[in-house]
Amino acid sequence: MSGTLFVIAAASGTGKTSLVKALVETKPGIGVSVSHTTRPIRPGEVDGENYHFTARDDFQRMIEAGEFLEHAEVFGNLYGTSRVWVEAELKADRDVILEIDWQGAQQMRRLMPEAVSIFILPPSLDILERRLRGRGTDADDVIAHRLAEARGDIAHYAEFNYLVVNDDFNAALADLKSIVRAARLSFRSQAARQAELLTALISGPDPKAGSPTA
Repeated sequence: MSGTLFVIAAASGTGKTSLVKALVETKPGIGVSVSHTTRPIRPGEVDGENYHFTARDDFQRMIEAGEFLEHAEVFGNLYGTSRVWVEAELKADRDVILEIDWQGAQQMRRLMPEAVSIFILPPSLDILERRLRGRGTDADDVIAHRLAEARGDIAHYAEFNYLVVNDDFNAALADLKSIVRAARLSFRSQAARQAELLTALISGPDPKAGSPTA
C-alpha cells in the first residue's frame, strides 16, 4: 500500500467535520471514508454520503464477519469503518481520512501502526459549549453530557501524532494541509511512490566509467 491513512479525532463540536470537508476540497488525492452507523438519519443527510445508515442487527452481523477495520459505540450508537474500501483506496495510491473517536483510533493504531493520527482541540471549553449551543439541535442536558464526554475524549490527546487547535478555522486548515504534505514526503510514502526513480538512480551507469568511445 502506498496511500497514507490519516486518522482524525476530536471531541464533539470541535469542528472536525468542517475542517476535513475543507481539506478534501482543497487537497487532491485524498478522500474520506464513509462510516457505517446505527444512529438515525438527520434532516439534510444523505445515505451513502454522510454515513451508511445501517440497522443494528445488520451492523452486528458485519462485526461478526470481520467487515470493519474498527468499530465503536458512541452515545448509544454504533459506528464502523469498512475494511474493503479503505484497503482498496490505499492500494490505489490514494490517501484516506478516517473521522473517528479516540476508541476507534486506538484500534486503528493496532491494525495499521503506520497511520498518521491527528487530534483536533477546541481553544477552550467555553468556546466548545458555545459551538454546541449554536447548533440549536440539542437540549441542555444533552449539551452537558457532551461537554463531560469532551473532557474524557481530550484526555487521550497524548496518543496522537499531531495536535491541531481549531481556534482560527483557516489556520487550523493550514495546519492540516501541512501534516498531509509532510506525510506524503515521508520515507515510507516516497519509497513506494518513487520506487522506479530510486532504482534507476541507484542502478544506473557508473559515472566513473565515462562515455563509450567511437
